[in-house]
Amino acid sequence: MSAARGLADRVGVRAACKALGLPRPSYYRWQRPTPRAEASRRPPLQLSEQEENSVLDVLNGERFVDQAPAEVYATLLDEGVYHCSARTMYRVLARHDAVHERRRQLVRPVPVKPELLATGPNQVWSWDITKLLGPAKWTYFYLYVILDIFSRYVVGWLVADRESGPLARRLIAESAAKQAIEPGQLTIHSDRGSSMTSKTVAQLLADLSITKTHTRPYTSNDNPFSEALFKTAKYRPEFPDRFGSLVDTVSYCRSLFSWYNAEHRHSGIGFLTPEIVHYGESRAILATRAATLARAYARHPERFKGRRPEPPLLPPAVWINPPNPLPKAIEEKSDLTGSSQRHDLDPSKGSATPENSADTAATSPSPLPALH
Repeated sequence: MSAARGLADRVGVRAACKALGLPRPSYYRWQRPTPRAEASRRPPLQLSEQEENSVLDVLNGERFVDQAPAEVYATLLDEGVYHCSARTMYRVLARHDAVHERRRQLVRPVPVKPELLATGPNQVWSWDITKLLGPAKWTYFYLYVILDIFSRYVVGWLVADRESGPLARRLIAESAAKQAIEPGQLTIHSDRGSSMTSKTVAQLLADLSITKTHTRPYTSNDNPFSEALFKTAKYRPEFPDRFGSLVDTVSYCRSLFSWYNAEHRHSGIGFLTPEIVHYGESRAILATRAATLARAYARHPERFKGRRPEPPLLPPAVWINPPNPLPKAIEEKSDLTGSSQRHDLDPSKGSATPENSADTAATSPSPLPALH
């Protein structure tokens, strides 16, 4: 800058800055530096340090430590005491990094995320209730469904005109008997609806030695299998906008769950049907698929680019909220046959399976609907 100044005295500022490659604004700023701003003055209305400490002592004292500044301000006024405005109290707290929830409140425990594992049928069931639109506005039918999460098999369902704990108890009891559930064998998972958390259902599960778990509050993806089943059911092309009567609803659900269990090839279980997986027939089906692909590979290996094709496999384990990372023993385990013994009744003698049961809800004088 000194050289620029000496040259500028001889040839002028413009020529000197151009010759030296110096921006002229920089030269002028150097010539006339901006004076430093004076230190900000203390506002004349600000509390003195002694007054501020006095306000802090009041706010943090045992009497007012869990009260908001507005409450403290009003209480002191009632007693004829004035330190400062409520807004100034907030400013004082902010300067000391003390603006936060001051009230003493109940701290509830964080809901525990349910982590459920099924490596075969009849280990974990998921159940839920969904509404189906009735014939008129504000009328509904209630569809109760119990699903095995490993096989995706619907082990029991019921349609009623109300949501009821006793009906849920009856459905669970008959489904457990139909599947020959042993004490301590089963965990049943649901959301926190009134029927799911009812005392009647809790007593039944305790009597049957069935473990119950619930979703976390407001966390629908803690019960994904039931939600996915309802999505599949309600997006079927033949699903009606409304159901005309309880009899119509039962008739539709009977055909729906017959299709779902026996015909629907589920992507989550290697495109097998739930019935095949639930009753241990998957090994033969998978062997047939593998043999078919092996023959196709032998005929035209070039079409597979040298990689032997494999059929979709049945997952060895199914989780609700799997831990991260998965236990190594679970990752290495491989059981493609997960099976359950059939306990269907002879249809000629009155079947209790979803495919063949005869509902008497709308035709029988019994006040309770038949179970499936």
